[in-house]
Amino acid sequence: MPSDRPLTSFRALTFDCFGTLVDWELGIYTHLSPLLQRLPASHPFHTSRPACLRAFVAHESRIQREQPTLPYSALLSAAYADLAAELHLERPDEAECADFGASVGAWPAFPDTVEALARLGKVYKLVILSNVDRASFGNTVAGPLGGTTFDAIYTAQDVGSYKPDLRNFEFLVRRCGEDLGVRKEEILHTAQSLFHDHEPAKKAGLVSAWIARGTAEGEEESVMGGKIEEFEGRVDITWRFGTLAEMADAVEEAFRKEGKA
Repeated sequence: MPSDRPLTSFRALTFDCFGTLVDWELGIYTHLSPLLQRLPASHPFHTSRPACLRAFVAHESRIQREQPTLPYSALLSAAYADLAAELHLERPDEAECADFGASVGAWPAFPDTVEALARLGKVYKLVILSNVDRASFGNTVAGPLGGTTFDAIYTAQDVGSYKPDLRNFEFLVRRCGEDLGVRKEEILHTAQSLFHDHEPAKKAGLVSAWIARGTAEGEEESVMGGKIEEFEGRVDITWRFGTLAEMADAVEEAFRKEGKA
C-alpha cells in the first residue's frame, strides 16, 4: 500500500534520470533522424513519435536483458542498427551508430529540472540510479543538467545490470547506507517510468513518487512512463506530480508547514 508518511520524513531522493530529469523521448527521436530521413514520406514514424519510440524501445529493452553489462552508449549503437534492420534500411556504418550512441549528453533536460533539483537539494540528498554508463552520464551532468551536484551516482555500469532488474535497487539501498548513511526507509524513489522504476521499487520495499510526465491533457503520449491502469496492483504510488517543479513546490510547502523551511 502507498505510504502515509509526510514528505519531510525522507532524507534522500533517488532519481531515475532519463525520462524524469532529461527528456529521453525527445533526445532519442531527434537523434533517430538519419534513419527517419531514409523512410518514405508516408511512413507513420514521421507523424507518430510514440510509434517510432516503441519500436526503438523493443530493441533497447531486449539488448538490456541479453547483454546487461554492455555500456549504454554501445547498447544504443546496437539498438540503432537493429531498428534500421527492422525498417529494411541499409545497415548504418559504424560511425553513424557510434554517433547515436554518443548522443546521450546532448539530450535536453526538461525545462523545470535544474531549478527543481536546486530547490530539492536544500532539504534532501540527491542520488541518481540510472540505466546509463558513467561517461555518458558525466556528459549529461556537464551539459543539460548544468553541473548539478549529486550526493551519489549509481549507473547500470556500476551494478552490472539494467533496471528493472531488482539488483539495481538492492545495490541502491546498500550503497545509500554505506556511502550516505541513509536507511532504506529514508529513501523516496522519484521517477517517471512505471516499468523501469516504480514496479521494482515496490518489490524492493521503497516508497516512491511518480513524476508523471506526458500524462497531462495536451501533452504528447509518453512511451517511457507507461499507463497507470496497466500497472494496477503492481505499483504503489504515494505521490504523483506532473513535473519535478510541482514536487519541489509540494516539498517546500510541507517543510514550511512543519517550520523546517
